[in-house]
Amino acid sequence: MKTLKYIFAILILSVSFVSCSDDNDETPMETNPVEGLTMIYEIPAADHIVQIYSEKQNLEVGYNEVSIRIKDLASDKYVTNAAPTWMPMMYMETTQHSAPHSMLSNNEESTVYKGHIVFQMPSNNTEYWEVMFNYSMNGQAMEEALRVSVSQPVDGLKKTQVFMGSDDTRYILAYVNPKTPEVAINDLQAVLYRMETMMSFPVVENYKITVDPRMPGMGNHSSPNNVDMTYSSASKMYDGKLSLTMTGYWKINLKLMNAAGETLKGEDVTEANPQSSLYFELEF
Repeated sequence: MKTLKYIFAILILSVSFVSCSDDNDETPMETNPVEGLTMIYEIPAADHIVQIYSEKQNLEVGYNEVSIRIKDLASDKYVTNAAPTWMPMMYMETTQHSAPHSMLSNNEESTVYKGHIVFQMPSNNTEYWEVMFNYSMNGQAMEEALRVSVSQPVDGLKKTQVFMGSDDTRYILAYVNPKTPEVAINDLQAVLYRMETMMSFPVVENYKITVDPRMPGMGNHSSPNNVDMTYSSASKMYDGKLSLTMTGYWKINLKLMNAAGETLKGEDVTEANPQSSLYFELEF
């Protein structure tokens, strides 16, 4: 009987050892940091390549999230210390100007540098956008200019507003989220910039953007539990809540208010005034 118990114990230990060995032999899957993104441009250089990625198939008027990777051809590895900066420029027939944009940044040890640009207008045959990249590569300062194509959004919906406020300041307001609206209370997010000069677009802080979604094709009804957008110092964006009670076309009526509570753009929706002059459009 003791012999049977001894053999049984040996079998259990053997199975446990094999199981642990199998677990230890498992190699963690390497994640692709640009999975789900599309490489829309590539800038080849003598000893490296700059790759430009987007969630979209191409750059559009409005808010564009952009990811950048720089590959060292000698080591066949992506660099983490390039410290890139960028400057978008629109070259028109008689003038030129920049666009609101964030800094490019990466997390520690990350090979992906992320940022966003808000293009105010599309490009065409005679007026075009160019993005200037400056970065460090193997201790050398590098500069590359990339001509990019910017089109109107395919869905034709209004998600970017460039306007003059009642304070005689020109603002750029662009929709960010939700990217995929749902019949639910959605996290609403937008960016707000002011035009200081043709080349400078500072982020506007501590304003408020009121939110009043309506369905013009359904009696212009609204929805409950919306939350006005307020400034987040962490994201440098405006965050709120958007309640969508059914699928279809929605007009998100907005009002921009400064820190003193004064309305700079937009109006309340009433029976006499069915829509604000400041709005976003959604359809899903």
